[in-house]
Amino acid sequence: MRIDHVALWVKDLEKMVFFYTKHFGAKAGNRYTNEEKGFQSYFLTFESGSRLELMTRTDVTKKHDEQVLGWTHIAISLGSKEKVDQLTDELCRKGYCHMDGPRTTGDGYYESVVLDPEGNHLELTI
Repeated sequence: MRIDHVALWVKDLEKMVFFYTKHFGAKAGNRYTNEEKGFQSYFLTFESGSRLELMTRTDVTKKHDEQVLGWTHIAISLGSKEKVDQLTDELCRKGYCHMDGPRTTGDGYYESVVLDPEGNHLELTI
Protein backbone atom coordinates (compact mmCIF):
# COMPACT_ATOMS: atom_id res chain seq x y z
CA MET A 1 0.00 0.00 0.00
CA ARG A 2 1.21 3.55 -0.71
CA ILE A 3 -0.18 7.05 -0.80
CA ASP A 4 -0.84 7.84 -4.47
CA HIS A 5 -0.97 11.63 -4.24
CA VAL A 6 -1.76 14.64 -2.07
CA ALA A 7 -4.21 17.27 -3.33
CA LEU A 8 -4.15 20.99 -2.61
CA TRP A 9 -6.84 23.61 -3.30
CA VAL A 10 -5.22 26.72 -4.77
CA LYS A 11 -6.34 30.16 -5.83
CA ASP A 12 -3.98 30.75 -8.77
CA LEU A 13 -3.50 27.40 -10.50
CA GLU A 14 -0.95 28.48 -13.12
CA LYS A 15 1.19 30.38 -10.60
CA MET A 16 1.31 27.36 -8.31
CA VAL A 17 2.14 24.97 -11.17
CA PHE A 18 5.01 27.28 -12.15
CA PHE A 19 6.34 27.39 -8.55
CA TYR A 20 6.46 23.61 -8.10
CA THR A 21 7.82 22.87 -11.58
CA LYS A 22 10.49 25.60 -11.44
CA HIS A 23 11.78 25.11 -7.89
CA PHE A 24 11.19 21.39 -7.33
CA GLY A 25 11.54 19.91 -10.82
CA ALA A 26 8.00 18.53 -10.88
CA LYS A 27 6.54 17.67 -14.28
CA ALA A 28 3.02 18.91 -14.93
CA GLY A 29 0.54 16.72 -16.73
CA ASN A 30 -2.25 18.13 -18.87
CA ARG A 31 -4.75 20.48 -17.27
CA TYR A 32 -8.08 18.82 -16.54
CA THR A 33 -11.18 21.00 -16.78
CA ASN A 34 -14.74 20.26 -15.74
CA GLU A 35 -16.68 23.35 -16.82
CA GLU A 36 -19.94 22.14 -15.27
CA LYS A 37 -18.34 22.14 -11.80
CA GLY A 38 -16.02 25.10 -12.37
CA PHE A 39 -13.09 22.78 -11.61
CA GLN A 40 -9.55 22.61 -13.00
CA SER A 41 -6.52 20.63 -11.90
CA TYR A 42 -3.02 19.50 -12.74
CA PHE A 43 -1.17 16.45 -11.50
CA LEU A 44 2.49 17.23 -10.83
CA THR A 45 4.90 14.30 -10.74
CA PHE A 46 8.21 14.52 -8.91
CA GLU A 47 11.37 12.59 -9.82
CA SER A 48 10.66 10.05 -7.05
CA GLY A 49 7.21 9.29 -8.48
CA SER A 50 5.37 11.22 -5.77
CA ARG A 51 2.46 13.27 -7.09
CA LEU A 52 0.79 16.50 -6.04
CA GLU A 53 -2.61 17.45 -7.44
CA LEU A 54 -3.18 21.21 -7.61
CA MET A 55 -6.88 22.03 -7.90
CA THR A 56 -9.07 25.09 -8.24
CA ARG A 57 -12.85 25.44 -8.24
CA THR A 58 -14.95 28.58 -8.50
CA ASP A 59 -16.73 27.93 -5.18
CA VAL A 60 -13.56 27.16 -3.15
CA THR A 61 -12.21 30.58 -2.28
CA LYS A 62 -11.38 30.86 1.44
CA LYS A 63 -8.24 29.91 3.34
CA HIS A 64 -7.76 29.52 7.08
CA ASP A 65 -5.38 32.14 8.44
CA GLU A 66 -4.53 30.14 11.55
CA GLN A 67 -3.32 26.64 12.27
CA VAL A 68 -6.23 24.21 12.28
CA LEU A 69 -6.52 20.50 12.89
CA GLY A 70 -5.72 18.41 9.85
CA TRP A 71 -2.89 18.38 7.32
CA THR A 72 -0.27 20.99 8.13
CA HIS A 73 2.62 20.74 5.64
CA ILE A 74 4.27 18.82 2.84
CA ALA A 75 7.87 17.69 3.40
CA ILE A 76 10.01 17.55 0.28
CA SER A 77 13.28 15.62 0.50
CA LEU A 78 16.02 17.35 -1.48
CA GLY A 79 18.79 14.82 -0.78
CA SER A 80 21.43 16.86 1.07
CA LYS A 81 21.99 19.68 3.56
CA GLU A 82 23.59 21.70 0.79
CA LYS A 83 20.46 21.45 -1.38
CA VAL A 84 18.24 22.43 1.56
CA ASP A 85 20.48 25.46 2.21
CA GLN A 86 20.65 26.41 -1.49
CA LEU A 87 16.92 26.20 -2.16
CA THR A 88 16.08 28.00 1.09
CA ASP A 89 18.44 30.81 0.09
CA GLU A 90 17.07 30.94 -3.47
CA LEU A 91 13.44 31.12 -2.32
CA CYS A 92 14.26 33.81 0.25
CA ARG A 93 16.05 35.90 -2.40
CA LYS A 94 12.95 35.61 -4.61
CA GLY A 95 10.75 36.92 -1.80
CA TYR A 96 9.05 33.74 -0.59
CA CYS A 97 8.31 33.69 3.12
CA HIS A 98 10.92 31.88 5.23
CA MET A 99 9.48 30.51 8.47
CA ASP A 100 12.32 28.55 10.12
CA GLY A 101 15.74 26.94 9.68
CA PRO A 102 17.71 25.52 8.14
CA ARG A 103 18.35 23.62 11.33
CA THR A 104 18.55 20.17 12.84
CA THR A 105 15.37 19.52 14.81
CA GLY A 106 15.14 17.70 18.12
CA ASP A 107 14.07 14.52 16.32
CA GLY A 108 17.09 14.64 14.01
CA TYR A 109 15.66 16.13 10.81
CA TYR A 110 17.64 18.75 8.94
CA GLU A 111 14.99 21.07 7.61
CA SER A 112 13.93 24.51 6.56
CA VAL A 113 10.35 25.73 6.42
CA VAL A 114 9.17 28.08 3.65
CA LEU A 115 5.77 29.06 2.32
CA ASP A 116 4.69 28.52 -1.27
CA PRO A 117 3.05 31.44 -3.13
CA GLU A 118 -0.31 30.81 -1.43
CA GLY A 119 1.03 30.37 2.11
CA ASN A 120 1.19 26.57 2.34
CA HIS A 121 3.98 25.26 4.57
CA LEU A 122 6.78 23.32 2.87
CA GLU A 123 9.42 21.50 4.88
CA LEU A 124 12.59 21.23 2.85
CA THR A 125 14.49 18.21 4.20
CA ILE A 126 17.40 15.95 3.40
